Amino acid sequence: MNSKQKENRYKRIIDQLLPLFEQTNDPFARIATATALLHNKMDHFFWTGYYRLINGELTVTSYQGSLACLVLGKDTGVCWAGINREKSIIVEDVEKFPGHIACDGRSKSEIVIPVRNQAIEIAGIFDVDSKDPAAFDEIDQNYLEKIFAKIYF
Repeated sequence: MNSKQKENRYKRIIDQLLPLFEQTNDPFARIATATALLHNKMDHFFWTGYYRLINGELTVTSYQGSLACLVLGKDTGVCWAGINREKSIIVEDVEKFPGHIACDGRSKSEIVIPVRNQAIEIAGIFDVDSKDPAAFDEIDQNYLEKIFAKIYF
């Protein structure tokens, strides 16, 4: 899929999600819906999920794909890097990322998006893996940030 096709697909996904988000203020229902829709509409998404920050631990709550790591080791891997740096991270080759956590060895690249609650604190991290190296780019980051900025608002 070229850049224009990818942008158009994200725009259609947002058009589908926003009316669904209006049906509830529950952030977990919104996360589950966004996770399922994105996973099934974006061909390069192999594993798609949300890790909630609970008492200093990242615990999986909603996901699509192969079996997830239930709790991610503190301050290791791409998800914790996104939390600690307080920003989205794109990893072209997970094997080159220090401390990468391989929940499924077939994953080759990854993107993580911090999700903020109404107090503007990081509540968790949206995580997507791909079987393809360098599968994610600024288009993915831009649109995923737009989608997940709507979870609590």
